[in-house]
Amino acid sequence: IAKSQLIFMTLSMLTCSRWGTPSSQGLFQDGDVIIGGLFPLHYQPPVIDHDFTKLPRYNPCTGLEYVPLQYIYAMVFALEEINHSTMLLQGIKLGYHIFDSCGRPPWALQSALSLVGGDNTSCNSTNPPDYSSGCRFLCLCVCVCVFQISYLSTCPCLSDRLQYPNFFRTIPSDIYQARAVAQLVIRFNWTWVGAVVANNNYGYMAVFQEEIQGAGVCLAFVETLQRENIISDARRAALTIQASTARVILIFTWYTDVRELFLQLAKLNVTDRQFLASEAWSTSGDLVQNSVTSKVANGVLGVATRSSAIPGFESYLRRLHPIHHPDDEFLREFWEVEFGSPVSTLKVTYNVYLAVYAAAHALHSLLCPIKDNTEQGFGPTHDFTIVIILQLLQHLQEVNFTTPQDETFYFQGADIPAKYDLVNWQKMPDGTLKIALIGQVDGFALHLNESAIQWITGFNRVPISVCSEICPPGTRKVSRKGKPLCCFDCIPCAAGEISNKTGSLDCERCPLELWSNAKRTACIPRQLDFLAFNETLGITLTTAAVTGVTVTTVVFVVFLHYRHTPVVRANNSELSFLLLVSIKLCFLCSLVFIGRPSVWSCRFQQAAFGISFVLCVSCLKVKTIVVLAAFRSARPGAEALIRWFGPGQQRGSICLLTCIQIIICTIWLSLIPPVPRQDLGFQGSKVTLECAMVSVVGFCLILGYIGLLACTSLILAFFARKLPDNFNEAKLITFSMLIFCAVWVAFVPAYLSSPGKYTVAVEVFAILASSYGLLFCIFAPKCFIILLRPERNTKKYMMAR
Repeated sequence: IAKSQLIFMTLSMLTCSRWGTPSSQGLFQDGDVIIGGLFPLHYQPPVIDHDFTKLPRYNPCTGLEYVPLQYIYAMVFALEEINHSTMLLQGIKLGYHIFDSCGRPPWALQSALSLVGGDNTSCNSTNPPDYSSGCRFLCLCVCVCVFQISYLSTCPCLSDRLQYPNFFRTIPSDIYQARAVAQLVIRFNWTWVGAVVANNNYGYMAVFQEEIQGAGVCLAFVETLQRENIISDARRAALTIQASTARVILIFTWYTDVRELFLQLAKLNVTDRQFLASEAWSTSGDLVQNSVTSKVANGVLGVATRSSAIPGFESYLRRLHPIHHPDDEFLREFWEVEFGSPVSTLKVTYNVYLAVYAAAHALHSLLCPIKDNTEQGFGPTHDFTIVIILQLLQHLQEVNFTTPQDETFYFQGADIPAKYDLVNWQKMPDGTLKIALIGQVDGFALHLNESAIQWITGFNRVPISVCSEICPPGTRKVSRKGKPLCCFDCIPCAAGEISNKTGSLDCERCPLELWSNAKRTACIPRQLDFLAFNETLGITLTTAAVTGVTVTTVVFVVFLHYRHTPVVRANNSELSFLLLVSIKLCFLCSLVFIGRPSVWSCRFQQAAFGISFVLCVSCLKVKTIVVLAAFRSARPGAEALIRWFGPGQQRGSICLLTCIQIIICTIWLSLIPPVPRQDLGFQGSKVTLECAMVSVVGFCLILGYIGLLACTSLILAFFARKLPDNFNEAKLITFSMLIFCAVWVAFVPAYLSSPGKYTVAVEVFAILASSYGLLFCIFAPKCFIILLRPERNTKKYMMAR
């Protein structure tokens, strides 16, 4: 009743008074069995009070619709076919009482009560019915016994046999079309969809939302349309559609509501939306032939009730004329307005046709055997009729027949098997629209010919309707706060992470030996990184080392040329030349640390470093001891000291101290030497190839021994700094060892905290800095005197206090 699209059936003996609409406002034909029909012939009802005790006797509707008139005459046509049939209900005439429901539940209920009431004057009254009277009880009894077959009611709620045991329908439940539309939305990757729905159970949005849940589809908005306020509601919905970024709009409502919505959209010049149509308007001839619709709704994709042609019905319609049916108020009214319009689609009309045949076959299976066994013909008593009607529902539930179109028809509970057509509104060269078949739906299976679809954007250009563009590879989705899940931002993957597919929720971290490429779409092998000669840092350090070697060589040549002068001969010139050689070795050993590490380079660099610096510091230590011995020997009784620590002992001391370092290096490099290894712990596109210390004990012993010699040399030089010579070399050694110790003390924390190849650079820098410190602090003053102050290069000046 709520949908006002029902066919009632009752026997003529069960009657109750009809009230609210006069018999003249309907279409009537007497018969042994009366089948009632309710059709929404008008779509603008009068203002009525919902208190049915105050309903007027007659209050006409307005707003003409010629499509429901086809439904009315499809029912009449089917009944006439059955009455003339020799195979179905022979000897039983079917009549009809047809009323206009006006598309509104209160008006439909009023007409339904008239349908089940009949013409029994025992209940007629000019006063409204008394709800406590027996008349009301009789009407309710009749409503319980009468079954209803709907041709257009699609609410899933009506499938509940506990609540609606007397209800049947010849159109599938909304569950199937809602799922079909959801499959279309998911198939074409429309993740941002708007919806306009009727303000009732039609469309069953809950099913649609359940289907799209988890598929990444979101509803941009849901606007409702109410029949009583259709103009204002349609205007509001049109403004929402215009403002929304959703380009695909789902419309679940009656075609008259859609017509008003399209009119409002045309006023706003909204012509670029892709509409998804429900079966209620997907094949509406009234919309397809409307010029406003062709402007707004080109490319509509919709679900339509599958149907078949009704042989002879179109010619039957064209023969209808008020002259031949003077008592037909419906026909006269519509003929005056627009009945000359072309015949529209017969999809819903076919549902009416099937409903009549289903009722007829149920009656045939019930009444014809009884009639054959009744000697007095068809004329059962009142009690007998009650029994018949109670059995009629069971027969209708079990009905199974072949239609005149050679199709098998049966009910599954209240429903029929779900079968739909998929249709597309396509614009013709002359600007008109045609409805093209592009696929079918059988139950939950969808079959679609995508190449046949004409979209709002043109052929083969599927519209895009998203809140946010899908995230490309190399990025991940981040939801926007307070927005649906379909609205998100695309954030690039962090360094070392990738996403190799679109729409990724998270980025994957690359394995340790791999790193992300620039686009963050793939993991690639990490580039080997080491302190190379051809990079800026390597070139700088190499230049500094070569410069140091060159300067040291120049000093060596100067000293060699002036080897007989007092400045060079002072404090054992042999030690000075050996010190210059050791400093040159220190500069050269730094070059071993630069370049690609190998097994032999890793071993040699630490040995060269350790031995070169021990040789250098040993020379300084011996020179300091010589200075102390020389001044001590000037005291009475100390002449033997200088003789004991002569040139031979000095060379022996240097060799002994250096050999200790050689032994340490040999043992370390023989047992657990450094090896080239990739440092995977450092995060970056490059992996450092370094000489890894398998054991730091050997390295610590080397540094510790160098440090021990340097500290003792510093202490000895510190005590000898104030000896009374005009040129006291102990002062130079003190400054050089202070710089040396400061460099290597700072080296330790810098070495431990430097990443990758910069660890090697720190060690090279320490070698160069300490080498330059020794070279300049010890030999720069001597070169200054030799080259720029030759007058001071005398024994007298050197020995002066």
